[in-house]
Order: sequence, then structure tokens, then C-alpha cells
Amino acid sequence: MTDSIHPVVLHDYFRSSAAFRVRIALNIKGIEYQSIPHHLRKGEQSAASYLAVNPQGLVPALEIDGSCFTQSLAIIEYLDEAYPHPPLLPADLVGRARVRSIAQIVACDIHPLNNLRVLRYLRAPLGHPEDTVRSWYAHWISQGFSALESILNRGPEGSFCHGDNPGLADICLVPQLFNARNFDVDLTSFPRIEEIVERAMALPAFMKAHPSNQPDAE
Repeated sequence: MTDSIHPVVLHDYFRSSAAFRVRIALNIKGIEYQSIPHHLRKGEQSAASYLAVNPQGLVPALEIDGSCFTQSLAIIEYLDEAYPHPPLLPADLVGRARVRSIAQIVACDIHPLNNLRVLRYLRAPLGHPEDTVRSWYAHWISQGFSALESILNRGPEGSFCHGDNPGLADICLVPQLFNARNFDVDLTSFPRIEEIVERAMALPAFMKAHPSNQPDAE
């Protein structure tokens, strides 16, 4: 149970894949929260009031249990330790390492190269045209997804990235595929990834977290 004195607040943006991850985790854990959106494309994350919450000026930030946490993977692991049921990581050491490695391919290798501030920097001040920016985006998606597809096909077998229950790896994978589709990246070479995402999006916790279902969706 969360501390009723301190309501759970998620500093959010409907299109942010990192915030999408945290929304999924909160939903899986059954934690009710208040969403405070910060429109990244309008620069609202740079307001002094928000920088007092997160000096990086990024989303998500989660206020919970009287504390405030940033960085989506750190937030999700906090939630998994503080609210252990249902678990987001396997019980065994090897399984936990595998799931973390899949999650980090997305969150640490693919996503940082393709997030909004990087794409904006490519456009201006570097002056690259939109087709070059999209080529950049597709390149890093394809490189990362190629590795993921191979890893997922090695097993263990199951409905999701690791076994038959969604966890940290799926929480990271789903938003990244959503972004790839937004950029019209060719995903035909990644059937296992698409299959997992389709299965995850049939679950209420994932669908409720979808960008189109957020209060600030445009």
C-alpha cells in the first residue's frame, strides 16, 4: 500500500516512451496515481517549477512514498522492490540478468540515440533534413531490434520476453516499438518482437498506459 499522506504523482508526457514504461509498471502493480503532464515539444519540462522536481528537465519523475525518483529503470526497480507482487523480474539470478540486459538494450542503447532532444539537435543546430533524421532513427532501431530478435529467439520459450508473464523487458520493449511505428520503421524482420508486443497490448495494464489513453493525448 502506498502512503495515503503522499499521493502518487507521475510527471508525465503521453508520447514519452520512458514515461510509458513507468505507466505500465504502475498499472501492473495496481498503484493509482495522478498524472501531471509536461509537454516536451513546448518546452514545459524546462520550467523552473519542474526543474525543482527533476533538475534534468526530463520525464518521468515519480513522487511516491514521500520521495521523488527519476530515470525510468530506477523507478521501475523501486516499484518492484517496494511492491513485490506481481514481480517484474524473475526469481532466479540468471533470469534477472537476462531480463535486465534486454531492458537495457532498449533503454540504454536504442532509446538515448532516438529521443526527442537528440532528434531536435540533429535538425537544429546541426541542420540535417528530415529524411536524414528519419534515416538516423531507423538505423538505430533496426540495429537494436536485430540483436533483440536474436536474443528473444534463443529462449527461454514463453509468451513474453522471458517466460509467460510480462516483466521489465516487456515494459521497455512495448514503448520502443510504438515509437518505431510512429516513425514508419520497417519492422518485417522482427516478427518475435511484434508478436510479444501484440500480446502485451492485449493486457489492460499495457493498454491503459498507451499514449492514446493519456489525459494529455493530442
